[in-house]
Amino acid sequence: MAGSFQDSFLNELDLCVARLERFLSTEKYTKRFHPSDLLKAVTLYMNSGGKRLRPAILLWSCGVVGGNDDDALPAAAAVELFHTWSLVHDDIIDRDDQRRGNDTVHECFRREALKKYGGISPEDAAHYGISVAVLSGDVQHGWAISMLTELSREGKLDPVVTLNLINDIDTEVLNYLVEGEILDMQFAHMDIEQLNVDTIEDMLWKKTGVLYRYCARTGALIGLGHGDRSHPYVRALEAFSKYCGLAFQLQDDILGIVGDSDVLGKPVGSDIIEGKRTTVIYYAYMGADTTEREKIMNVLGRNDASESDIREVVDIIIRRGGIEMTRQRAKNYLEQAYPELEKLPHNKYHDLLKSWADFMITREW
Repeated sequence: MAGSFQDSFLNELDLCVARLERFLSTEKYTKRFHPSDLLKAVTLYMNSGGKRLRPAILLWSCGVVGGNDDDALPAAAAVELFHTWSLVHDDIIDRDDQRRGNDTVHECFRREALKKYGGISPEDAAHYGISVAVLSGDVQHGWAISMLTELSREGKLDPVVTLNLINDIDTEVLNYLVEGEILDMQFAHMDIEQLNVDTIEDMLWKKTGVLYRYCARTGALIGLGHGDRSHPYVRALEAFSKYCGLAFQLQDDILGIVGDSDVLGKPVGSDIIEGKRTTVIYYAYMGADTTEREKIMNVLGRNDASESDIREVVDIIIRRGGIEMTRQRAKNYLEQAYPELEKLPHNKYHDLLKSWADFMITREW
């Protein structure tokens, strides 16, 4: 992607971030949250950066079919909130202390407890932090659903369409997302040879891709002003977002191994420490010799793994083609995505969606 085109894409993302921040930080929302620690917890990730890709895809999907993306803003805010609560809970599950270069919610409030409550034990402080994170995620989930109702309460969307969108996110999306999380945890305790690329990617799609598909579908239905999911534009956007979502997650797994920790906002190699069964690990393991396999399995999932151990596993992954084969698979998904995009009107939003697809492979965050 040419530099100027990439810059334009990133500028549009920045504009989307600014719109969402203004929308979500209005007093009619922030005054709901008490005590002040709950407000801090609920807004912590929203105030710590992030590119807001999911709401951007929703807004652009609305625009590409001829809709006014202002009408879709409550839905865009809703999916950002929905995504955020899943991150808060995911960080607890993965025992991550950092998100976007800052403390995760549970780590932030563990530290707060140690400062505010003299004599609290380290164990109780950790439990306090986790408890605040769980509760703030619950509130964000509820806020997301409330935000979707604004499409009809304050907007002009047919209430039946709005009800279906709410039902979709709190049944289809939620259940797939949780299923993906459980599979991710289960895979971490399974022999890699019990898995294959298809089962791993099915898990990844449920964890990540299903919400991207929801964003594209929702944006299109709002833009079209009706609930006909069989409309060719809706079908095309669903397929396009599915393929791009998979490419996004595959690239994410690559960056988790060879990315820049300062750019990512989390330690590189964290997927190795957590024992994640990604395609990167799978391809490398299946191509490794006996000694290399033993090294991978001795380090994978070890919280006390040294930097030199992680570096050695990363070298094996690169040498045995885990990075390159995963990157090629991501490119193959994008090749399937582009024809779907060509079924849509050519306008500014079409160009932005194409830029998103192009950016999947070149991104560093």
